[in-house]
Amino acid sequence: MSKTTKKTTRARKPAAEKPAAKTKTPREDLCVFAFRLTEAERDAIHKAAGPAKASKFARNLLVAAANKDDAAVRAIMKEIAAVA
Repeated sequence: MSKTTKKTTRARKPAAEKPAAKTKTPREDLCVFAFRLTEAERDAIHKAAGPAKASKFARNLLVAAANKDDAAVRAIMKEIAAVA
């Protein structure tokens, strides 16, 4: 006796349409700069910056201070004073 195998064919699902290609903007060549701080300092930074903005806040403030950009530092300080 020979066994025969029965092939079943399935209908293919139509391919999902691909979204339009996004144009990628070049990213800055960044590196990591890390430092240690107390929990209280971390909490104060998060409170001043607002939700999900602490890193950007800290980066902007540190860069402004390092560049001795008094106007930028004052603008950042004015922003957090308005939030508080």
